[in-house]
Amino acid sequence: MKEYFDILNENGEFINEVASREDCHKKGLWHKATVVFVVSTDNKKILLQQRSATKKSWPNLWDITAGGHVLQNELGYQSVIRETKEEIGIDIKKEELEFIGATRSIDTAGIGPNKHYNEYYIVHKDINIDDIKLQTEEVQAVKWFNVEDIKNRINDNFKDLTGKYGCWEYLIKYFEFIEK
Repeated sequence: MKEYFDILNENGEFINEVASREDCHKKGLWHKATVVFVVSTDNKKILLQQRSATKKSWPNLWDITAGGHVLQNELGYQSVIRETKEEIGIDIKKEELEFIGATRSIDTAGIGPNKHYNEYYIVHKDINIDDIKLQTEEVQAVKWFNVEDIKNRINDNFKDLTGKYGCWEYLIKYFEFIEK
């Protein structure tokens, strides 16, 4: 099924245009994406997914819990709920989402100029890994990481993590804020 996205201008404003995923990436059109990190209720662990070996960008690397593009006529929180269910089989409710920030990014890791306005969310949830159902074309594994391990990986040039720098920066800012 072909996916279509609402197109934004360089200021992040909707311009009443729609384009396919392929056209967005080929032409470098601005569109929205979302990210969610599932954090344990004690704030000590983060659930990450390992990207499939067949992904064009960042194969086999550890990544956000879930996320993706915001479809045409969809809001950011709706995208997070949909993507989490698709990628790891976990249901999230709107009330569980905590918005922690937004950035603008241009990614060229294997798919051309992917220009995003990103929204970042946290969900506090204790999930048994045995209950997770992976979308195998997207995700090959999931694992709980302790917060210190993630901080160390980020400080070690993002060791074994995707190059989604804004995502990781907002995650660290979140933990710095709650630790104060």
